[in-house]
Order: sequence, then C-alpha cells, then structure tokens
Amino acid sequence: MAVPYNKRTHKNGELRASHVGQEVILVGWAHNYRDLGGMAFIDIRDYTGITQVKFNPQTDPIAHKLAGTVRREDCIAVRGNVILRGDNVNPKLATGEIEVEGHEIDVLSKSDTPPFAVEDDTDASEDARLKNRVIDLRRPKMQEIIRLRHRLAKAARDTFAAQDFVEIETPFLGKSTPEGARDYLVPSRVYPGKFFALPQSPQLYKQLFMMAGFDRYCQIVRCFRDEDLRADRQPEFTQVDLEMAFVQVDDVLEAVEAAVATMFREGIGLEVPRPFPRMSYHEAMDRFGIDRPDLRFGLELLDITEVAGKTDFSIFKEALDKGGLVKCIVAPGGGDLTRKVTDGLADEVKGIGGGGLPVTKVVQGDNGVELSTGVAKFLQPVCDELLAATGAKVGDAIFFMPGTYADVCKYLHFVRSRLGEILNLIPDDEWNLLWVVDFPMFEWSEEDKRFYSLHHPFTAPRDEDIPMLDTDPGKVIAKAYDLTLNGIEMAGGSIRIHSREIQSKVFKLLGISDEEAHEKFQFLMDALRYGAPPHGGIAMGFDRWVMMMAKCDSLRDVIAFPKTQRAVCPLTNAPGEVAEDQLVELGIDKRPEVKAKEAKGAS
Repeated sequence: MAVPYNKRTHKNGELRASHVGQEVILVGWAHNYRDLGGMAFIDIRDYTGITQVKFNPQTDPIAHKLAGTVRREDCIAVRGNVILRGDNVNPKLATGEIEVEGHEIDVLSKSDTPPFAVEDDTDASEDARLKNRVIDLRRPKMQEIIRLRHRLAKAARDTFAAQDFVEIETPFLGKSTPEGARDYLVPSRVYPGKFFALPQSPQLYKQLFMMAGFDRYCQIVRCFRDEDLRADRQPEFTQVDLEMAFVQVDDVLEAVEAAVATMFREGIGLEVPRPFPRMSYHEAMDRFGIDRPDLRFGLELLDITEVAGKTDFSIFKEALDKGGLVKCIVAPGGGDLTRKVTDGLADEVKGIGGGGLPVTKVVQGDNGVELSTGVAKFLQPVCDELLAATGAKVGDAIFFMPGTYADVCKYLHFVRSRLGEILNLIPDDEWNLLWVVDFPMFEWSEEDKRFYSLHHPFTAPRDEDIPMLDTDPGKVIAKAYDLTLNGIEMAGGSIRIHSREIQSKVFKLLGISDEEAHEKFQFLMDALRYGAPPHGGIAMGFDRWVMMMAKCDSLRDVIAFPKTQRAVCPLTNAPGEVAEDQLVELGIDKRPEVKAKEAKGAS
C-alpha cells in the first residue's frame, strides 16, 4: 500500500529526541542519497529542514530496494519510526539527534538531474537560477525570504486594520497621465487606437476614496513602471499604499511608524525605537549632500567657503568667483590612504562628471601640525583656520569639492559613500530609520526652463507658503516626507491638495495646460468641487523592505518570479510575440523597421 502522503504527521525540520518511538509520515524532496555498508540513507527535505531516513535491507527489504532507486529532488513520502542516532549526532542539523527508521517509501514523482544543487551556497548564475526558478525557490534561503515577505505583508495588514484602515482594491486598467516614468500601455480592442495604462501608483484613486468618505484606506498593490532597471527597480513591483482623511503630517508618520515597527518585530524579531528621528530636506543636503542620508557613519560635509576664499588656489577661486562654494569631508585616519587610493577616488569622481578631488593630509611637522601632499602648498597659509573649521586632526585626510551647491552635494555625497566603504566605517548590523521632511515643492530645470514636482503634482504646500505660489514658487516648501533606511528611500508621501483652486494653480506652474488637465485629471478636478477633506498618505516600497530585512543585494532575490535587468522573464520568456490576427483585432500595425528586424531574425 502506498504511503498516505496526505496524512503527513510532521514537517522535516520538526523532529527531536522527544519524538523517539513515534511512528511518523514525512513528505518532501530527496536532498541526498547514500549507501553505507548496505544500509540506505535518504535526507528528506521540505521548507522547514531535513531529516535523515535509513532503510535496513534485513528488516525492510522492499523499502530498501525502492530507496536505492531514489535520486536528488525526487518527490517522496516515507513512513517509519523515530530513533536516536547515538554517537552519530549531526550538529549541523536541527534534527541531528534523531533519524527515522524507514519501513515504507513511496516515490511520488521522479526528477531529472537538477540544473544546480538545492543549496544556499550555489555557484549557479543568476540567469540559470531565474530560468529554473522552481528549483531555485526550493533553496532554504529562498524559502525563508518568501516566507519573510509573507510575514511582513501580514504585519502591515494587521497593523493598519487595527488602526481602522479599510483595504480597497483599485483598478489596474486606468488612464495614462503625464509626469513620472513611462506607462505600460494596454490596447483596447473595443476602442481601437485607444489605450489603458497600468498604474504606476493608485495615487488618484486613493485620494478619491478620501473624498468619498472612507476616511482611511490601505492596500498592498502591484504597480508598473516601464523604466530602465537597476538592482532596486523592477517593471512590476509591490507597494503598501495608504491614505488618511482629516490628518496632518504627524498623523501619517505615526501610523506608518506603528506598521514599520510591527514589520521589524514580526519579520526579524527586532524592536526598533520610536518615534523615528526627523531631518529637514535642507539639513540633509547641507550635511550629507543627499535627501536620503545614511546616518550609520559620520563624514559630514563641512562648508569652508570662508577659509577657501583666503587662499590663492585657482580652483577654489574660480568656483567662488562664479558664486559657488567649497565644502570638504574629513576622513578620520585617512592619512594612511595611499596615493593610489586617493587618485583612484579622484578618477571615480571624474567618471561621474566631476572635475577631480583635491586632497591634503594633516601631519605632525617639525614646527607643529601642518598639511602635507596633494594641495597642501596652497592651503598651508590657512592651516590653522582650516583645522579649526573642520576639526581635522593629525592622521586625517581632507577631501575638498568646489563648485555649485548642486555639484558639491552630488560629488561629495559620492565621495562620502565611497570613503565609508574604503575605511570600513559602515556597520552592517544597524538599522537607521530617518524621516526626511519639508521638501521643496518644486525643482527648476534650466534645460527645460520649467518647474517639476519634487514629489508629484498633488502634493500640498505648507499653509504659510501658499501666497508664494504666485510670487516665488521656487521657495515653497511642501508637506512632503520620505522614510529612509540606511540611506535607502523606503517610503514617500505627502499631505495632498484638497483645494480645486490650488490644484489648478499647481498644474499651471508645472506647465500642464487647462486642456491637458481637463483630459488627464478632470475626474479629480470634478471631485474637488464637492467638499474634499484635508487628506494625506504614503506609499511604502514593499519589495525594498523585504530586500533590506533579508539583507539581499537585489530585488530579484525577494520577488518570486522577477524580471531581469533587461526587463524579461527567463522562466516564461516574456515578453513574447503575439499572433498577427490579435494585432489586427487591436488595430495595431508594427512599424516597418520592427517588421524588418523580425523578418531578419526569422531568417
């Protein structure tokens, strides 16, 4: 009689010495097979772990013979009794004190030789892993990551439900809107030549929920962006989305902090302190050169414009004559960095568009503390003032960056990050949560000669800044906020505009004409006519939270079936071609150059 696999008694990682003497039924995959002195051993594996099963040819010859046919990744069921392993305890296994003396075995299905071993330490390439994702997902590490993802999703849902949020689904088929990344378009068969767009965010729908009186909305939702990919980007991704009516900034932040704290607790057993610290956008830029600073290490940007103005260093003078500034970073112990390292860092700065990286070192000279190497000869006359302004000490190195405010922030942030790595200053066991608040509402593009939203067009200005929308929009501060973790943006949101007049004014400042606003956003503008409440919300990048807590380097490792950096799915070979009659039905005619390329490929 076949082993009744549907009557499994235990998972494969559960058995302990306390189970000795019990008859058990185990199911799973054959992780390994060994024949030692005629005794057959099979390690049976499921998502909880591994149990060793042995088959004795003397007492169970039929089971022993069948066990000899089992190979890696065969799906099996076994029945047997739990016994102690005596002196053969395996300390590497949680079940290492015991084994199962197998009396029956059933091979539920055979496996071809797998493309790589189901082990955490695999040397398989990412392409091979994604193409054979079913095998890859059997690895214990991947099992734990996907189950961590489940725990985090449940923690978020439970926390928001306890705060009286209502989970409501929003449409996947919507309308293409301006601003932001490219939309994924879906052609309409019923209306040839017209297209739906997959949502980049449920932004407008969730605002409409507030206007409809739902008060608090949340959703764990799929979103889509047709953009160039990086390790922390995917064309389809998941976000935890929420919106709240009759709130201000503090209310949204407190609701999110409760959820994040629960996610850490339920996900990885960590208690994170609350409230999370806050920093203004301008402070973040001034001190760290970026609006998502990693506060796990120092190396802050220091403004030494006044001291630099007293030198004859032409590079400094040129920047200052153009209205720029000079900032620097003091690298503790940087005096030990070799010329190869500092020159290499300067080359890296040039590689991202900078002009180089002046550097000097603080040393103990014959006549006291002085500067050495690099640009020391230009700065020695102001050595005392420079050291007083920076706090640099003997053994430190000072890296300088002259230029515009934007350039200095960009390049010194890069230098700060690289020095943190080079000097091993970045701890990997700290979790630094930080709210960045009070963002500028707009950023000006010299190239396009127009304003862009720093967040999105529906972000509200601070009440006291509303008059500046007419007089000086570049100085308007938004009620916007981002949550960062170890220098990574994890969530972003804002209080929304609930006045039709202000929303119309913002559209015009962003170059969105009345005609375009009517075409793209008339449903929003109409809803704002009927007593819209003050409201605000946030979107949390759920995949990033999983990636960070699982300590992975790529989103692809925390999504069950991800796309590659080429935006393709190796498992299914999507995207793929469709039949010509489908295109005809949709009113789509491929461009001649596309047809020519396809014809060439077919030949």
